[in-house]
Amino acid sequence: MKTEGRNAVLELLKTDKNIDKILLEKGAQGSLGRIFAEARKKGVKVQFVDKRVLDRESVEGRHQGVIAFSVDYGYATVDDILSASAADGLIILCDGIEDVHNLGSVIRVAECVGANGVIIPSNNSASVTEAVIRISAGAANHVKVAKVASLNRAIDVLKSSGYWIYALEADGTSIYEADLSGNIALVIGGEDSGVKRLTREKCDFTLSLPLKGKVNSLNASVALGVAAYEVLRRR
Repeated sequence: MKTEGRNAVLELLKTDKNIDKILLEKGAQGSLGRIFAEARKKGVKVQFVDKRVLDRESVEGRHQGVIAFSVDYGYATVDDILSASAADGLIILCDGIEDVHNLGSVIRVAECVGANGVIIPSNNSASVTEAVIRISAGAANHVKVAKVASLNRAIDVLKSSGYWIYALEADGTSIYEADLSGNIALVIGGEDSGVKRLTREKCDFTLSLPLKGKVNSLNASVALGVAAYEVLRRR
């Protein structure tokens, strides 16, 4: 759903509705600065674009330099995900996956392996949009997805609840040699940056998948699929 106009977007930011992103006109001033500040405070993704982009996206033709995109998707909380976990729980954390196709595929993998939930950050991450739901083949309607202000704080909560945190990166211990028993959270990094340094330092272990070809990495959702099914196989 699109919301256009400065006052309308400011009012939207006062609600609890899930805002996917806001487009702001480059160089515009006045109340757009307040919109930007409020969006940052709530962890809403903001993109600065040329006026012609807004003109193209506008339905009413009266965007006033701003268009907000919101989705009526019911996010869970980390506590909701933990309450659904029994022995040998599995939770997926996405550290900066910005491509909707990857996020949709990650959620689909999570649902297929019976993961208790997926955790994504508010900033620098794709949100659960209509496209993500479609790409997940509807899995987003069946698996709990929590959107958090800080992924690292979420990791602390998981650790205090008895979870071992595993980052999936190229230079870790082979997943086929690792102990995968107990409650596990798998952290998958973004398309270009991988798992961020501070997040990786929070993890208990780093796991890798053997790569025998000339390409030095797998697509994020593919890597998660291999790793998650290895966890499932062990169980």
